[in-house]
Amino acid sequence: MRKTHVTETPATTWLRRHGCAFTVHSYDYVAHGGAAWGAQCLGLDPHVVVKTLIMQDDAARPLVVLMHGDCEVSTKQLARALDVKSVRPCDPEVAQRHSGYQVGGTSPFALRRAMTIHVEASVLALDRIYVNGGRRGLLLGIAPSLLSEHLDARIVHCALAPSASAAPSDRAAGNVR
Repeated sequence: MRKTHVTETPATTWLRRHGCAFTVHSYDYVAHGGAAWGAQCLGLDPHVVVKTLIMQDDAARPLVVLMHGDCEVSTKQLARALDVKSVRPCDPEVAQRHSGYQVGGTSPFALRRAMTIHVEASVLALDRIYVNGGRRGLLLGIAPSLLSEHLDARIVHCALAPSASAAPSDRAAGNVR
């Protein structure tokens, strides 16, 4: 039986250094597969797989949003909560520059640049969540309380259910934000 070696990432190093308990779950990454693909590969409910999204406000200030894998971010609700005019996703190159991670492998831990972290309130009500571990195809199982205790994540209410107008194949492939 072959052992799978999981490379240490800045996120796993950060969690170990801070004494945080976590489990490591790797899967075969597929471009544009998103949280739905990771959940499917690992036999998880997409609701407990939490996306790390790098966004920016109308003044181009970057921020992080942690959202359920099966939900979208209401940028209007988020902008209201942050008291800014608008919020939008960063371009992939900009997101990578701010976070230090490749898009598709962004972890909320050990970010290159200090950014405020916002977490959908209902994420914190779950028993266990799975966040990206700092590389594509790597999820870390953690207690949601780590987000507020160690990252000072701010609670927001900005989740939208997946778009009913999206084609089922798009939803299955994770192409719906």
